[in-house]
Amino acid sequence: MKDSKADYELNAVALFRSSNTAVLSTLSKSTNDYPFGSFVTFVSNSNRDLFIYASDIAEHTKNILNDARACVTICSISKDDDKQTSARLSLIGDLIRVPVAETDACLSRFFKFLPDSERYSRIHGFNFYKLNILKARWIGGFGQIGWLDMKHWATNVPKWEKSEAAMIEHMNQDHSNVICSALNAHFGIADPNAQMLALCTDGYFILSTGQQYFIPFDQPCYSGSSIRAALVQQAKAYRSFEL
Repeated sequence: MKDSKADYELNAVALFRSSNTAVLSTLSKSTNDYPFGSFVTFVSNSNRDLFIYASDIAEHTKNILNDARACVTICSISKDDDKQTSARLSLIGDLIRVPVAETDACLSRFFKFLPDSERYSRIHGFNFYKLNILKARWIGGFGQIGWLDMKHWATNVPKWEKSEAAMIEHMNQDHSNVICSALNAHFGIADPNAQMLALCTDGYFILSTGQQYFIPFDQPCYSGSSIRAALVQQAKAYRSFEL
């Protein structure tokens, strides 16, 4: 039975949210617009915006400033002998430098997910770039291929975004059993000290013994009521996994 486009979307989001490394393809300024690939780290925010933190002297930064068109390819290498079964997601769009007034939010998100990147903030010449995603291509393996519906890949700011810190604190203090049971259900990890790290429209991130894990919702949650309903649903669904 073939996977549906809805399955493609869920699997693509899981890969997107669980990853922080990718191959960035830009148009090379120094070689007459031949494609230029480079390794980058990235983070996503509460919606599906993607940010990279790039040095001004990097070749890909020079390319971006000359021509903003780019593609970010995220891949999870299969453990099977046939590496063509590896899942990959290509996000096509324009990389635009983030205005100075908005960099604090980017720094906070980057340091939360990639703590080692904090040292780059002390070096002059590093700036954030946001990928304005125009198209998304999913390949989940042989025959599992398709362009994704862009409805949820646009910049849709969730209504609960300013309340994220308070919601996380509430979950960690009053509903830690829900977090621990979700981690156990999805990854088979029994950690009574697991903590919610961050929320997003697609789910939330758990920090356990220094590792990050993504727990998905069934559908994107843009309102406070929808995200609360999703958490309540998970609490009921994962009750048998409570520690």
